[in-house]
Formats: sequence, C-alpha cells, structure tokens
Amino acid sequence: MADYLESLTRLAEQFGRLKGVGRKSAMRMAFGVLDLDDGEVEEFATVLLDAKRKIHPCPICGNLTEREHCAVCSDLTRDKGMICVVEDVKTVLSIEQVREFRGVYHVLGGVISPVNGITPDKLRMRELLQRVGEGEVREVIIATNPTPDGEVTAMYISKYLRPLGVKVSRLAYGIPVGSDLEFADAVTLGRAIEGRRDL
Repeated sequence: MADYLESLTRLAEQFGRLKGVGRKSAMRMAFGVLDLDDGEVEEFATVLLDAKRKIHPCPICGNLTEREHCAVCSDLTRDKGMICVVEDVKTVLSIEQVREFRGVYHVLGGVISPVNGITPDKLRMRELLQRVGEGEVREVIIATNPTPDGEVTAMYISKYLRPLGVKVSRLAYGIPVGSDLEFADAVTLGRAIEGRRDL
C-alpha cells in the first residue's frame, strides 16, 4: 500500500509542477489518471510526449507551431505592417478569438521585472527591433498586461521603437488594471484593440 501511495504522491507532484495547478487540483488530476484504463493512460502519455516533441516557437514571432512557421506568420492575408506585441502565447490565442486584429504578433516571452530577475535581454526584444528595423512595419501595438511590469515593458519598447519612425500604440484601457489579457472577454478585448492609443 505504501508503494501505491508513493506513486500517487509522485504523480500529483508532477501535475503540481504545471503553472496554475494547486495541490488539491494536482491530486484530483492524479486520481483522474488512476480512473483511466491502461490503454487510455498510454494514449495520454503518448499525446504528452508528442506535443512536447512537435510544438516549438515560431522563429519569426515566437508563437507556438508544429510547422516551420506559425499559422499567423504563414497567412498571406495578414497585414505584416502591423505587429501586436504580447507577453505570451495565451494572449495571442485570446486576441485571435476576437477576430478583430488582422496584423501579426511578436511574443516577448514575459515582461521586464527586475524584482524577478527578468531584464530586457531575457525577452525577445532584440528580435522585435530587428523585425521593425527591416522597414515593412508601420505600427507596433503594445498589448502587455496593464500591470506595473507590463507598463514598464511598454514604455521600454516605446523608447526604442520611436527613433525608428514607426507608430507605437497601446491597447485602450477597456481592460481593468491588474488583470490578465487571457481572461478578458471578447468584447472588452475588441474594444481595447479598436481604442488603442499612441505612447
């Protein structure tokens, strides 16, 4: 019985390593796996490994893809002259659900946060400057979360992009300060994109 409990604890610990999964949720997930038959568990494990091996960041924008480039960068109908800068891939998914934005994205991979040891060189800032410097970009919309770190990041980006002669705007504040964009509803996100302002 001790081995069984140890295995269950180890399984729950693995689920607990996932961001946003607390101890109780991890234990529920572990019990959920035990309720599956052997074939379902093997399929679950195969899908996990398959996703981990196939999915990678797009070399252009940092969005996730299984192909050479992500679906947005590969879409010839998208406006490559308008880049929406976001913190993470979850925000790309949220904005895409609104179906208001027809430009392309740039995923930073986080925000500047000196307290957490995240400096600009640990984000995809250099790649953003390179994309804008190629001359095709007319506008950069900064869509970092309206948090103190998100604001610092937005100001940092604006400071470095303005000398390049590109329009820099920020999402309008239809989104409450301190919230995450991935949890915003479609209407609020749509209005925020339409009402973006210059920085």
